[in-house]
Parts: sequence; C-alpha cells; structure tokens
Amino acid sequence: MSDNDLPMIPFNRPSLAGKEQEYFQAVIENRHASGDGPFTRKCHQMLQEYLGAPKALLTTSCTHALEMTALLLDLQPGDEVIMPSFTFVSTVNAYALRGARPVFADIRPDTLNIDERLIEDLITPQTRAIVVVHYAGVGCEMDVILDIAQRHNLTVIEDNAHGLFGQYKGQKLGTFGAMATQSFHETKNISCGEGGALIINDPQYIERAEIIREKGTNRSQFFRGQVDKYTWVDIGSSYLPSDILAAFLYAQLEASETIQQNRQRSWERYNTELESWASAYNIRLPIVPDYCQQPYHMFYLLLPTLEMRQALIAHLKAQQVLSVFHYQPLHLSVMGKQYGGREGDCPVTERISDQLLRLPLFNNFTDAEQDRVMAAIQSFNPEK
Repeated sequence: MSDNDLPMIPFNRPSLAGKEQEYFQAVIENRHASGDGPFTRKCHQMLQEYLGAPKALLTTSCTHALEMTALLLDLQPGDEVIMPSFTFVSTVNAYALRGARPVFADIRPDTLNIDERLIEDLITPQTRAIVVVHYAGVGCEMDVILDIAQRHNLTVIEDNAHGLFGQYKGQKLGTFGAMATQSFHETKNISCGEGGALIINDPQYIERAEIIREKGTNRSQFFRGQVDKYTWVDIGSSYLPSDILAAFLYAQLEASETIQQNRQRSWERYNTELESWASAYNIRLPIVPDYCQQPYHMFYLLLPTLEMRQALIAHLKAQQVLSVFHYQPLHLSVMGKQYGGREGDCPVTERISDQLLRLPLFNNFTDAEQDRVMAAIQSFNPEK
C-alpha cells in the first residue's frame, strides 16, 4: 500500500468520551435546552470543586470569557493591558474591544510563556492588568508575576485555554489570577465543540459577572428568589451556552481521568521515541520544568529554521500526516502594528513562530496511528 492509499492522520480528531448521547437525550426529556439548565449547573459544580474556585460560569467560548474579564475590569480607552505577543488573537481582542491598548511582551525561550523578567519595564501609569497565557498548559512563572502585580496594584488574568488539569508548584492553573478563562473548543483535551468558562477567584466579581453573562440583567438573582422580577441593570451580552453543549461537556469532564491518561501516554511516547532523532538534527522537544505539572495538551517540535519546518510539514503531508504551525506574532500583525508593534520588539516570539510545529495528539489517538506519525518523522532527513 502506498502512502497515498493510507487514511490521513489529522492534527486533531474530536471524539466521544462516554455518555454524551445519553445526556443529549436527558436534555430533551428535561425540556430545557437553553442556557443554565441542569447540565450547566453540573459543570459549574464540577469545575468549582476541582479548582476550589468560588465561581465557575460556562460561556459560549473562551473568547467570550475573556471579553467578560475586560467588562468586569471596566476597562476604558487609554488603559493598557500587558500580554504575550505569542498567543491567539482572542487574548488581545477581548481588551482591544473595550478601547484598551495591548502592550506586547516577549516570551521565554524554554516554556514559550510570557517572560516575567520583561513585564516590569512595560508597566506605565495606564497599566491595568497582566494577562498570562499558560502555553501548552505549562505554567507561567506565577510567583514572580503575582509579586509584580501586587507591587503595582495590577489585576492578573489567566488565559488558561490550554491548561485545565495543569499545575504550577502544586497549585492548579486557573486559580492564581483574580479571574481565569478556560476553553472547551474541539481541539482541547475536554471539549464540547465550542465552549469556554470564566473562573472567578476574587469573589468581588461574582455578582456582576452573573449580570454581564445574562445580557446585563439580574435574571440569575430572580431565579434564586432574591428579587421579584428581573430587569436591565448593567451592560452585558448573551454568553450562556446551550444546555445541550453543557451535557456534552459534562460527559467529557466525567471521563477526564481516562482522557488525561490517554494523552499522557501519547505525549510521553513522542518525547521518548523522538529524542535521539531530534538531537541528531538540532531539533528541540518541549521543555516542562520539574515544578510544572502539564495537562498533555500539545506536543511540538522546534526546528532550527523556517525552511526546515516547512519541509517537514510537506514531508509529513506526503505521508498522510497532518501537522500544523501555531501563533504568528501579534505585534507584527496588521492590527498589532496599529498599536505600535515593530519588528524586533519580541525577538523570541518572532523566531519561535517560524520554528514551531505541532504534531497530531488527540484523545483517541491509537498506537498504530502514532507509530505511523513517528515513522514518518524519523524518515525525514533535513540534510538531503
């Protein structure tokens, strides 16, 4: 059989984890398919118990959860928010939509997280918040970042889209900042297709978060019997996912232990079996500090050059394996340049974005599929 006759191994493949279909039927029988139904409440409780957070609120996406943090901070035009340039566009859009100015920081060359050593020099009288992104679910240097934030009276927000089930020095990611956001997009370990959550660790934000999430009304208080009718009391939008999505998510959360075990096994196979090949060609595998417990969200390679990275992508595709690069530097994007971004501002980000290649890794990744991927990789000789 030729390579072209083999089925394509995708970068990601969504899969059922257990009781999704059973819970779909329960939603229909409950006659509550809209937001904040029984399964939404179950997800809230499970996330709150796992994280030890005062409040978890499901949202339609991690993007919308980030937008809620910007609303809760009451950002105004001219306010500044420090964040890494190496992140998804949602991280910056949430704050730019409120008129805030993003201030881009470079990343560490090891973990690819925001370089905490650069943050303090970026702080001005207009700075309101620091947004950290736990890249690949490996924790940022939160001790240093929280100390900086406290000394300058700044709010820390965790974009924890990659990091559910990750830990930094024994503390769960998503519990360090005043607020954190989660993603349940189909590419994440735990998924409902499209979805997210806002995790609130500072109780002062809970009441207003419920109002903003319910279109600016006090509807949640009405359903708890705290008011006799609900009305428009603040700005807001419709950030509630359907209870159908929550049912899917709940089934995935229930199966999280099995999902995590499968992903850990696949990640560790890559890390062990590609080590000698990578070393021979000066290709770097992920670095996870000893004090970080990662959630096995992503496995990537850092190749020496853009040309080698693109050649490996083409080589794998010819063997029916789909691999992908990742973020482009936000400070060099069309919009980023409007905020003053210039080439050379974030040199590590600029280099890493040309070098990084993500390999297939998903919940029902089989050994046979992974064997094919690794054989295809190991047959690549960049020196030819």
